[in-house]
Amino acid sequence: MDFPATLHYTKDHEWLRVEGDVAYIGITDHAQRELGDIVYVDIDTVDKEVAQHDVFGTVEAVKTVSDLFSPITGTVLEVNAKLADAPETVNSDPYGDGWIIKMKVANPAEIEALMTADAYAELVGA
Repeated sequence: MDFPATLHYTKDHEWLRVEGDVAYIGITDHAQRELGDIVYVDIDTVDKEVAQHDVFGTVEAVKTVSDLFSPITGTVLEVNAKLADAPETVNSDPYGDGWIIKMKVANPAEIEALMTADAYAELVGA
């Protein structure tokens, strides 16, 4: 499994990449493997503020639907448009083209409290 050191992670298996005051958020390689083939991503929080740990959408796999929890507080700016026609991109490239949302960061201090790649790898037993 892959856990890029440049990302931040949550115990709920989301990752976060910061670019200025915008964060890209997706699910980890571990999470997509556990879910299996992803068939639909449902995000209804665009232009809404989402608090840290609140649900910002769901991801549907062949056998289950899983909530997506926000790693930080912020306003959802954009949903990855590629996922409408190719939700399986989350499986094939979870840290690249498979990002799920872009969010404006409200409280940068929350980012520092997230897990490092090493801590996340330890959490999932990798």
